[in-house]
Formats: sequence, C-alpha cells, structure tokens
Amino acid sequence: MTKAVKNKILYQLNFLKSIGYEYHNLIKFSNNEVNSSSLPDNMESLKSVVENCYLCELSKSRKNVLFGEGNLNASLMLIADEPSASEDELKSFYVGKTGEQLIKMIENVLPLKKEDVYITNLVKCKSTNGINTSHYSTCSTYLHKQIELVNPKLIVTFGEKAYQYLCSDNSSFNKVRGQMMHFREYKVIPTHSVSFLLRNPSSKKDAFHDMLKIKSILESN
Repeated sequence: MTKAVKNKILYQLNFLKSIGYEYHNLIKFSNNEVNSSSLPDNMESLKSVVENCYLCELSKSRKNVLFGEGNLNASLMLIADEPSASEDELKSFYVGKTGEQLIKMIENVLPLKKEDVYITNLVKCKSTNGINTSHYSTCSTYLHKQIELVNPKLIVTFGEKAYQYLCSDNSSFNKVRGQMMHFREYKVIPTHSVSFLLRNPSSKKDAFHDMLKIKSILESN
C-alpha cells in the first residue's frame, strides 16, 4: 500500500469519525472547506470536529491540535496566528516565557485574570514554514464559529498576520495597531504578538498603551 493510499484512507476514517452520530450532527465538506451552518453549536462538539480535521497539509506535520482554551463566556478573546513549536509539543497555549509575558499583559493592566479570557489561533495546527492564505481559508470557518459561540465584547489580535487574515485588511500594521477596527459586528484591537515583544522589548511601551485602550473598552457599557 502506497503512502498516498494510506493518507487517503486515514483522511476518510477521520472524516467518518468526525461526523459520527455519537459526537455531533452530519458535517458536509466541499472543496476542502467547512460549511459553517452545519458545524456544532457547542464548543466541545466543535473541538471534536477540529481535532479530527485533515483538510489541509498542516494536519500532516502537527503533533497536536491547539483548539482554544479559557472562559467560554469571556468578554475578551485573544487570537494569534498559529501554535508555536512549544505549544504544538505540549498541547498548551502560551507556555514558558510567552506565558509569563501574557499573564503580565493581562493581569497588570486589565481587570481580568488569564483564565477569564478565551485564547485561540487563526489556524489550529503548527506550520513548518509559516501559515498562508490557503491554510487560513481552510481553518477560518472553525475560528468564526468559535467567535460566534464565545461572542466576546472585544477581540484582540496578536501580530500582523492575525489581524490581516481575520479582518481581510492589508493596511500597514503600524497604522492599525492599537486602533479600533472591526470583524463583522465585533470590535477588534490589533497589537503586537507576545513573542514579538519578547524579541523587541522596546515595543512593550506601545503594547502597554494598547492594553490601556483595551481596558477602557472592557470597562465601558
């Protein structure tokens, strides 16, 4: 049996598992994209679908699926671009120094704890050479459903790629960072990624001002 045949069989088996009656309702796929209207309306069932997704090439190299974590009724949703190597290895968001930095950003400025927010990525699997439009196109419907289910008061995107893909906006990141933007009916504030701040400590002042703006929005009626 060739590798191509094995991959095809594996895809079909996982597809059948993802639509099994014991988990959730039938999900229809076409052109390697997911039909949003047929996705489950609860987070656990949606997570089961995503963990059994083999629709794009990222599924071939991932170790784990990083679906999302945190408060399902969060007023604040944080979206980065993709899992890091450490996150993929440990199946946990923001581990090590990035986790410490994120906690400082949230708990030193916002009236929240890390467990009060909901955290996820544009795509749920780590890439080998960075995500592209095709990866996001395949995975975006999952993300949009997560946003719908959490229904946050505010979305914060971490880094240029997270903002550009979510909001379909190729504006200069320096111009939009810290500004009030929108995705559908949701308010969005783009800011620097946590890993960027660790590599560029001089930008922490900009991120601090962004967090103050985020705090103001969260505290408003």
